[in-house]
Amino acid sequence: MILPYLLRLLCLCFASFFVLNAAAGLLLTLSSNPAIRFAESRKPSAAARFLLALRILPLALATLFVLLLCVPSYLWLEPAATAERVGLFCVSLGLLGAATWSVSIARASICLLRSLRQNRLCRSVGREWHVPGGPSSVVVIEPLIVIQEEAPILALSGFLHPRLLISRSVLCALSAEELDAALRHEHAHRTSGDNAKRLLILLAPDIFPFVRMLRTIERSWAKFAEWAADDQAAAGDARRAVALAAALVQVARLGSGPRLPVLSTSLLACDRDLSARVDRLLQAAPVARAGNLRTNPLLGSDRFLLAGCVAALVLAPAALSFVHELLELLLH
Repeated sequence: MILPYLLRLLCLCFASFFVLNAAAGLLLTLSSNPAIRFAESRKPSAAARFLLALRILPLALATLFVLLLCVPSYLWLEPAATAERVGLFCVSLGLLGAATWSVSIARASICLLRSLRQNRLCRSVGREWHVPGGPSSVVVIEPLIVIQEEAPILALSGFLHPRLLISRSVLCALSAEELDAALRHEHAHRTSGDNAKRLLILLAPDIFPFVRMLRTIERSWAKFAEWAADDQAAAGDARRAVALAAALVQVARLGSGPRLPVLSTSLLACDRDLSARVDRLLQAAPVARAGNLRTNPLLGSDRFLLAGCVAALVLAPAALSFVHELLELLLH
């Protein structure tokens, strides 16, 4: 198949992205169990950051390769006036790369539209309610949206402007102290930007179109994000931790809640993790278990990043030539 200059570049970009994203994703899949065991030895907040970074790593590596090496090497070393034949293998890889991106963008767009639709519906049928006094009035900057619903709902919904949703049944079932602890939990999700992180995970392409091979990493991240919100809500206060545990049990006793959009963080995000969360909260010091572990120096190291940038600048000509040779092999 003979393609013009820019279409060849587009095909090479998608093909290169698919190969690198698939290779990194498969490697991450094979090493997911050791990675999760390592995360379990950290504080929940650090574990959630670590697993999120792992989940985004294939996307980041493949995107950086395409933008920093593939495109510059092609534009610098490939003659613009030539028409060149592209092999079926390269075209197939390019179509797979375009398909993985299309699926992830469509998935994220659908979830975002569902979240917007739900928030609009809740604002129209619910009513705003300010928490009267107490510590929660400091925590909750915006008013709650109370929904006349028997099913238990207490969730932070939305992406750009997340709103706290609560059903009348939950509002009546929780005491003032339990409600305060539950709202602090949802506020922790707001300050951590967990809904935005969920959208980022949705945007990260899978290894293959329509195949979710990284669900284990995603579920473990969600679990540790809930634990981190529990710890931030308790803030080392045993009484507040007990109140949050009681709130979890009270909401669970109300029955199963409705299915919320993906861009929502519910108080009971995963019923299977309920007993573990309650047990952690009932411990005397839920935050101190892994608090004195040293931070991994490779995570967030500005010196490591600076050294990599300097090395990339020094080796840029040789690297671009090498990448161009690889692209020529991929084309044919």
